[in-house]
Amino acid sequence: MKNMAIQSHKSIKMHRDLPRVSLLLLIIILLSSCGPLAPEATGNMITVQIEVDGASKAVTISSGATVQSVLEQSGITIGNLDRITPPSQTVLTKPILVTITRVTESFEIKEQIIPFQRQTVCNESLPEGQTLLIQPGINGIQQITYRVIEEDGIETSNSIFKSVNLSEPLPEIIMVGVQTPFTAIPISGTIVYLTAGNAWIMEGTTGERKPLITTGDLDGRVFSLSPDGEWLLYTRGADEGDDYINALWALEVHRDPLKPIYMRVDNVIHFADWVPGSSIKASYSTVEPREIAPGWQANNDLQTITINPNGIVLAQREIIEANSGGIYGWWGTNFSWSNDGEYLAFTRPDSIGIIDLENGEFIDLIDLIPLQTRSDWAWVPGLGWSPDSAVLYTVNHVAMSGLSTNEISPLFDLTAITLDDNLEIPLAPQSGMFAYPVPSPKLDGNRFFIAYLQAIFPEQSETSRYRLMLMDRDGSNRQSIFPPEGAPGLEPQSIVWSKSFQEGIVPWLALIYQGNLWLIDPTTNQAKQITGDGSIGRIDWR
Repeated sequence: MKNMAIQSHKSIKMHRDLPRVSLLLLIIILLSSCGPLAPEATGNMITVQIEVDGASKAVTISSGATVQSVLEQSGITIGNLDRITPPSQTVLTKPILVTITRVTESFEIKEQIIPFQRQTVCNESLPEGQTLLIQPGINGIQQITYRVIEEDGIETSNSIFKSVNLSEPLPEIIMVGVQTPFTAIPISGTIVYLTAGNAWIMEGTTGERKPLITTGDLDGRVFSLSPDGEWLLYTRGADEGDDYINALWALEVHRDPLKPIYMRVDNVIHFADWVPGSSIKASYSTVEPREIAPGWQANNDLQTITINPNGIVLAQREIIEANSGGIYGWWGTNFSWSNDGEYLAFTRPDSIGIIDLENGEFIDLIDLIPLQTRSDWAWVPGLGWSPDSAVLYTVNHVAMSGLSTNEISPLFDLTAITLDDNLEIPLAPQSGMFAYPVPSPKLDGNRFFIAYLQAIFPEQSETSRYRLMLMDRDGSNRQSIFPPEGAPGLEPQSIVWSKSFQEGIVPWLALIYQGNLWLIDPTTNQAKQITGDGSIGRIDWR
């Protein structure tokens, strides 16, 4: 009975599991009858046609792949500039054409000429209708870099990437003589003048004019005729790209043919002049070029150089070595020889004095209140020697009450300094910072005049224009002699006395007014305009 019960229980269990087993067998039979899975059963496959490098290839991939994956599967390398159509991140769901355009970039460098321009300058120094080549024209060179784009080997773009001027063009300058409307007048001695970067000479009469230097590059920093009127000392500006500012040259003005002499000295800004009473000897001070304003750092040195007429340097001597130059010394020290060449005065932003020529030392006569210009320049007063070399005439910066500092005072007085007892004597109060006093040659006895500039607006003398004044040696009998009342004033400048004159006759004065040369007779205040082209930059008269 027990066995029958067990068998009955198993029979019932097998009956219950039969449907589950049958279903499992059915699935196994169905799967085994299908054999291996066909590729199409893993998803939809599409064919992609790729065109690249002049060829075409077909690739079969699964739907849903990106263009980028198709290219990677095909082993196709894409450059940074290559263009893909459709874009590489496009998802592909159907057969499509993928185009790859090879894009290359290259740079071509070419040079082209920048033609020089032609300029004409009218000048009364030349006979009417005559021409003179002042500066030959030189073409510039421009370097242009082109960016060239090619698509599948075909140029599609050619544009300028950058442009650099390797050299600037230099204009051709031709001076053309025009008729002067001014009557020629007799003159004594020799007048040299700077016009349009060139040096000219007048002798005998203002109508007799000859070119001395026609290089067109005189910068006017130095333009000084020797006491005997035979040698001109001048500076020529450097060309663009040169590592110096200018160069010092000399010329014997009556030599035929003219032979300019390079003095082998560069970077002269404030001072160079002939040493009176000596052989052909010049003195000078130098600077060091700088990129920042004002373009130099002064050495505040003093050198002398002697040459012979053939331009050979015979001797060179350092009197003062490079030094700081006191307050605002970066601007520079100026110097002035006495008429007999026995003394050399100096002037700088904080003091005026005499140079000990034997020991190379600065001996202060007066201390100056340095002017605070709040700019990239410093004020240095002008100096003038009396004919007997006993008195210095200059400008003193004086204090003004009520200001936060004396350095910003707008007051400047024309002053005399005696060398024997070192007395400071105010002569013309509130003359202005650019008075530039210039004593005349000695007349009868010990009499002489002082010519100086008077600021029209004394408390704004930095920007004011000026009037030419004349006074006696002691500051008396001050009078305005030029320009006439109501006419525009003068630009700051150093007035020049004629050096050759008859005994007892007051010498004439030469000045620049509105760019033209004027001569003034101090005894009558008669003014004669000599030039009219407005191009005069410097003058000297010996």
